[in-house]
Amino acid sequence: MQETIKIQAVELKTEERTPCEVWTRVMGYHRPVSAFNAGKQSEHRERRYFREGVLDNIAVCCDQVQILEDAHA
Repeated sequence: MQETIKIQAVELKTEERTPCEVWTRVMGYHRPVSAFNAGKQSEHRERRYFREGVLDNIAVCCDQVQILEDAHA
């Protein structure tokens, strides 16, 4: 017998929310993004994140796949 669990959506007001501090690695050490100047914060927002693909010549960025030049040529 399976039991059904109902999940109720929770709506929070802005004043009820807890701020989340984001840290990132810069020049070999970790710093909170909130401590960056405006220009560095803008650069952080524009970053693209990569994952290594299964093959050496494929880079996966977000939901796009890009074939890289043959590294063995």
